[in-house]
Amino acid sequence: MKPILLVEDNELNREMLHRRLKRAGLTVITAGNGQEALDLMISELPALVLMDMSLPVLDGWTACRMARQDERIQHIPIIALTAHAMEEDRRKALKAGCNDYATKPVDFPGLLAKIQSLMSA
Repeated sequence: MKPILLVEDNELNREMLHRRLKRAGLTVITAGNGQEALDLMISELPALVLMDMSLPVLDGWTACRMARQDERIQHIPIIALTAHAMEEDRRKALKAGCNDYATKPVDFPGLLAKIQSLMSA
């Protein structure tokens, strides 16, 4: 089974989500910034990406746009994870190339449902 890539710069959030995803039976790799995320998307070809949008080095918006322009990884589903909860933020994430959108704090059962839906599509 291909791993899921969790991209989160906050170490506490990253570790908490990593543990919960693993307990849900998923294999998880992590990145702490947008450039690292792109590099791992290319090298690991994950089944799905959970992308924080406010990241150092390269923000999530830019990383998503770049991923969608790269033929090697443009097919990988991306779910935006962000504290920006306004409808405009959701539209911005989808326009950047995200397949779906989840707000923080994360509704974990809802996030799992989104993951399962995109991975089975």
